Amino acid sequence: MAAGGGAARRCWRSGAGLARAVRGVCGSGRVAAALRAEELAERLRKSEEQQREIPKDPTQRWLRELAALSQQLQQVHPNVLAKILKERTVYQNEEIVVIDKPYGLPVHGGPGIKNCIADVLPILAKMLENMKADPLHLCHRLDKETTGVMVLARSKEAAEKIRLLFKTRQVEKIYWAIVLGDPDPVEGVVEIPIVEKEVRSHQSHYKMTLAPNYRLCPEDGKVMKIRKNRNAESAVTRYRRLAGASACSLLELQPITGVKHQIRVHLAYGLGCPILGDHKYSHWSKLAPQKLPELTLKRLKLEQSKARHLPLHLHAHRLCLPLGQPLDFVCKPPLFFQKTLRKLELDIPKD
Repeated sequence: MAAGGGAARRCWRSGAGLARAVRGVCGSGRVAAALRAEELAERLRKSEEQQREIPKDPTQRWLRELAALSQQLQQVHPNVLAKILKERTVYQNEEIVVIDKPYGLPVHGGPGIKNCIADVLPILAKMLENMKADPLHLCHRLDKETTGVMVLARSKEAAEKIRLLFKTRQVEKIYWAIVLGDPDPVEGVVEIPIVEKEVRSHQSHYKMTLAPNYRLCPEDGKVMKIRKNRNAESAVTRYRRLAGASACSLLELQPITGVKHQIRVHLAYGLGCPILGDHKYSHWSKLAPQKLPELTLKRLKLEQSKARHLPLHLHAHRLCLPLGQPLDFVCKPPLFFQKTLRKLELDIPKD
């Protein structure tokens, strides 16, 4: 009995020791977990502070401000967006309203788009006229990243009349673009049909591209006519160089036709001069940030790794609308465009 009791006591003691050891291990585990959680929280806090921190470098600062502006336009209440567009009204009469379209605002809605110009046209009409005003109507479109002159109509009849003017190529449209490289020749016409094609890669996607009716014969270098792509649309763009510096050029562009992404495709694939900040059309088979020349990076004070933040530098500068008497509208390039011109030492032409 005594022997049994001693064994029981030894067993109890060893069990109690094991329990104390387990509690110690568990306790140290909890402490370690708490320390890890605290360390993680500290890292998150520092990360958030870094995101909120205003970059000291001016270039990084204006790139972040531009990205923030684009996000804000998607987050504001429709009434606020309509007020912004009202403040950017450059002309209005009984038939039309002309606005200076801001960067990063889509004209039409779509997946992931909360705010667009089309959705706030009824509110804008009331702000410009009165609460009984009919909604304004779209007459043409600009890409989300394109800035500048945009015409709206006060009635369906006026909208149809203006759309017909665009369709019959009676509206003169002048764009400005900062492009990489120097077009050769410095002035001319790009007349190559455009078609939409699927890009087969590890990230399959669709792009507009050239569909030429001619090609060079590999044997003798002569021009050969080839079968026309029945899905391709005729596309014609006039261009001329206004200034050149820092491995870039400022071009004046006049699209005669109105094919989707026409200017961007003609410049990138037709002239080999993609628009600064056009990451979509700077490559064909991949989705990647635009590769910039060393001199351009130096003048912009930008690292190649940050090039993905560069905005598209395409601006609808002037529009001439033949409504009775010709109406001529001009919008200055946005501030980010003007800053880039100064950094690249591209002189703005005097109108």
